[in-house]
Amino acid sequence: MISYVTLGVSDLAAAKAFYGELLADMGAKVLIDMDRISFIGKSMAAPMLAVCIPFNQEPAQAGNGTMVSFAPGSKEGVDAMYHKAIALGATCEGAPGERVADVFYGAYVKDPDGNKLCFNIFM
Repeated sequence: MISYVTLGVSDLAAAKAFYGELLADMGAKVLIDMDRISFIGKSMAAPMLAVCIPFNQEPAQAGNGTMVSFAPGSKEGVDAMYHKAIALGATCEGAPGERVADVFYGAYVKDPDGNKLCFNIFM
């Protein structure tokens, strides 16, 4: 059910080194490495941990950059979960669509308490 969990960090290189080492014995490694975010896990088909510099460029702190992502299994599933969340009172943080061409399709919402959620599929 869970695709990945994001943790905001202030130093991406240090975070990748720390979590890469910490999780290595579990078979995890950096799978996707981009400008401000890296995904660490066993495979893109299994739950991952993402470490990132917060998108809003504010200092990283608990809750800032933190997000829970759910993998519904298809683009149609992403769309359906996004629309259901909105119908249940969530607010849009990014409508469904490709975020990284041929790699990532997702949608973002904040629940009624302001917790950021993502619905995604890695293609």
